[in-house]
Order: sequence, then C-alpha cells, then structure tokens
Amino acid sequence: MSKQWIITTEKYLDQTEIAQLRKVTEKAKLYAQSHGRQRGVRDHAIIELALGTGLRVSEISDLKVEDLHLRREASLIVRSGKGGKMREVRFSSRLKDIIKDYLDYRDSNSEYVFYTGHSDKMSVSALQQVFKKYAREAGLLEKYSIHACRHSYAVSLFAASGYNLKLVQHQLGHASITTSSVYLSVQNEELNAAVEKL
Repeated sequence: MSKQWIITTEKYLDQTEIAQLRKVTEKAKLYAQSHGRQRGVRDHAIIELALGTGLRVSEISDLKVEDLHLRREASLIVRSGKGGKMREVRFSSRLKDIIKDYLDYRDSNSEYVFYTGHSDKMSVSALQQVFKKYAREAGLLEKYSIHACRHSYAVSLFAASGYNLKLVQHQLGHASITTSSVYLSVQNEELNAAVEKL
C-alpha cells in the first residue's frame, strides 16, 4: 500500500510569494525589452506559464508553438503527459496576452515555445534553473522548485472552482482523482485559519 501524502503550505507558494515572484520576473522582462534582449522576456513567460497552467516541468519543456491555441478561448495541448496521455489545458486571457507578447518578441523560428540557442528545446534542468534564479531574487525559500508552481496552481484552482476535484484532475492530467484528492488538505489549512479568527 502506497504512503498517502498531503499538500501542506510548505509545498506551494502563497499569494504573497506569487506576487513577489511575479514582481521580479516582470522587472526582468521590462529590462530585457528596454535593452533588446530575449532572456528576461522568455523567463517571465516561463514563470507565468508554470503558475497559470500547472504544467509539469517536462510538459513545459516539450511544449511546441503549434500546441498553443490563442484565438478564442485560450488553451494548449499537452501531447506528452504522464503515461503518454494527451490533454487540453485552458488558461486565462491574462496569460494568453503574456504568451502572445512573448511569441511576437522572440527572434527564433523554433518549433518549441521555450528554446536555447536557435532551436533546441529548453531542458528540464534549464527550466528549473530559471525558476531558482527568480525565486532567489524574490527572497523565496531555497526548498522551492518549479514544481511548487504546479501545486500553487492546483491549490488556487481548487479554491476558485468551489473545491471541484474533477476539474483539478483534468487540468493537471492526473490519471486518478485519488491523486487530486491530496488538495483536500488545503481545506484543512483554511479551516485552521478560520478557527484562529474566532
């Protein structure tokens, strides 16, 4: 029998930490644009995509431009999900604008959304390093990895959807709703906060 794990506040970013992270990546993006550089604009898009879709880091690495749908309802196709499963992930109009701006700004015809050099896709470790760089600048704890963005997205989606586990399961690509049920522990965190206010 596998050991059950729960999502605690140490595994995801709270809203203050997310705001801190976004502030430093936004600053990097503006600096890059004002100096005609690519990296800060790309890095900003990476962090926003991770926070706004909950993709696994390997799914971000594998994401191709053709998998983005940015006309009406913004969505992307994950072709290489866990277990080889394909799924559609919807995201906000705010993130759609960020991605469109990034695609318009970049100077490569690479088939991958995030690339190094002229065409090679960014590796998982390279994406991890991008997150670590900005997490340090934002003063976040060293224990966080880019996977914390996935948990942060799931926690926010779970609450915003009225605690709809099926929706979380679909968006995150969990094979079983049992996996998604780890986010039920978030309700306990909110319960503790509510009890303290009594």
